[in-house]
Amino acid sequence: MTDVYLDSPLLTDEQRAVVEQPWDARVLVTAGAGAGKTHTLVRRLDVLCGHEDPEEALEAAEILVLTFSRAAARELRERISRHGERAQRVRARTFDAWAYEVLRQAHPDGEWGAVGFDERIAAATRAIEKGALEIGDAVPPAHVVIDEVQDLLGGRRELVETLLDRYQGSCGFTVVGDAAQSVYGFQIADPAERVDETGRFFDWLRFSYPDDLVELRLTTNFRATTAEARIALAHGPRLQQLTDPDEAGSLYDELRDLLLEPANGMGDLTDEFTLDGLRDLSDTCAILTRDNNEALVVSGLLHAHGIEHRLRRPLEERPVPYWVAELLRRTEATGLTEDRFRSLLAEIPLPYEPNAAVLWTTLRRIARGSGRSLLDLNRLRRAVADGRFPDEAADPETARIVVSTVHRAKGLEFDRVIVLSPPTVANLHKRYKDELDLPAEARALYVAMTRARHDLYHVNPPELPHFRRAGHRRDGRRYVGSWRSYDRCGIVAEAGDVCRDNPPGHETDAAATQTYLLGEVRSGQEVVLRRRHPVPMGETQSPPYALMHDGREIGEASQRFREELFQVQKVNRTWEPWWPDEIHDLRIDTLETVTGSTAAGANAGLGDRGVWIVPRITGIGRFRRAGNYEEQGA
Repeated sequence: MTDVYLDSPLLTDEQRAVVEQPWDARVLVTAGAGAGKTHTLVRRLDVLCGHEDPEEALEAAEILVLTFSRAAARELRERISRHGERAQRVRARTFDAWAYEVLRQAHPDGEWGAVGFDERIAAATRAIEKGALEIGDAVPPAHVVIDEVQDLLGGRRELVETLLDRYQGSCGFTVVGDAAQSVYGFQIADPAERVDETGRFFDWLRFSYPDDLVELRLTTNFRATTAEARIALAHGPRLQQLTDPDEAGSLYDELRDLLLEPANGMGDLTDEFTLDGLRDLSDTCAILTRDNNEALVVSGLLHAHGIEHRLRRPLEERPVPYWVAELLRRTEATGLTEDRFRSLLAEIPLPYEPNAAVLWTTLRRIARGSGRSLLDLNRLRRAVADGRFPDEAADPETARIVVSTVHRAKGLEFDRVIVLSPPTVANLHKRYKDELDLPAEARALYVAMTRARHDLYHVNPPELPHFRRAGHRRDGRRYVGSWRSYDRCGIVAEAGDVCRDNPPGHETDAAATQTYLLGEVRSGQEVVLRRRHPVPMGETQSPPYALMHDGREIGEASQRFREELFQVQKVNRTWEPWWPDEIHDLRIDTLETVTGSTAAGANAGLGDRGVWIVPRITGIGRFRRAGNYEEQGA
């Protein structure tokens, strides 16, 4: 095979073996951390699209590429644009985005935007079983490409198995994974089921394709450029087969000892030496935590010391960029030409330089106008309302410093990685008791230690407050308590805590509030939820709260927030809830586009499209009394 990609790395023999498989091959690739998976998949897609043999070319629509995150999908698309030749038209989508497309094809009248993440996946699985990919304009895949298949668990595993099983006679696949990096088992609540799920998809493949499954390996690491960034790599093969808790404990200790070498230590996150190092960074850096609680506390510490960063969100909380609302509100036309689209986009203040050509192409896929080369704005608005806004058009990650759980950083790489010093095995047993999954802990630590290109450090974990869940439910709202069961000191902000039903400032001047949001409100800035009056909004709700930014109201707490604040404060059935006057230490996460009723928008003076900008908040909100900066307890 002749290598014509002059600015692209040459393929190794292992990579070439993957790339050159025929389109109808069933290929399982085991690829270790940093083994060039994305580069290999880009070249594989080029071959599938006929780079070597146009007679054997598949159409882009016949190739289904699925990823677990928007970041992974964006990375693959960017690599295709730089290094792909014939694969330029191939789309990479998240599982959720593709499931939504399947459901829209099978049940176009369904309200799938209002259905939860897991429910959509399950419904799409049922639709595929009934032939949803064989009706209308749907194109059954001729080849399926999936990365990180070790994390195919539960509903997503069943979705893929159903897809491959239905088209077993006509569909090839290239699936890539590494059992050593299987870290999402915690999504399975039952410990026994969790053990069964680990490696289950690999077993299914081998059972379903006993004679023609091609198993290949990528073993060379291209990511790590220093000895310290490579210290964990040798443990990968052992982790791939790891199931025994005792062996897992020993392996965890080995990895922990390697990470905690004194030369790699940075002390505390509040040390001036550490903070100055973060401020002076010119390359990318990830601070990796074991769980969401640690990530929130670390983010709060960085904000308190003026360190700009981004807290990575879960996939299901993806916001629609605020420029979409502005685009729709700045014109009364029903359709836009590309020139007009570019002109309007250039007027909107953004913290990055948007790729107008890519955005135009992406939006036209979901909102193609009836006229030639037009963008239908009504269709675009419906796509936002239905939850169909494409991942490709989401805001890019521009922060140099990212705070993330290990799980959300998987598949990504950074110049510098700082890992919170992991607890001992004894402390893990003490904290999690029967729920402890030591093989998963060892794999998660391995993933954390293999994200670095150059530098790998550890810092002392910050002291955590007493996080609890309302009603002692796994899905209850997180709040801050104390060793006393009735204390309530704060609440953890979530997506959807700011009201979307009406535009911010709808009772005063919504248009001026939109202008203020665009001009003055930025990610990371501090905001306060201030109680408007002491009267609850309902029997199971708190009083109303206004969201304040520099003394100006920019939103109000949603009904969901009021209901969950009530659940937090209702200690027991006889307890009389009390309501904080203010909730401090909250931050702006981002500004996002939301849709509501056209009447609400028109009544607020924002036009008749029913679309506006709303701030999203994040952080650990602390309860305080107005004018008194002592934390408020029960």
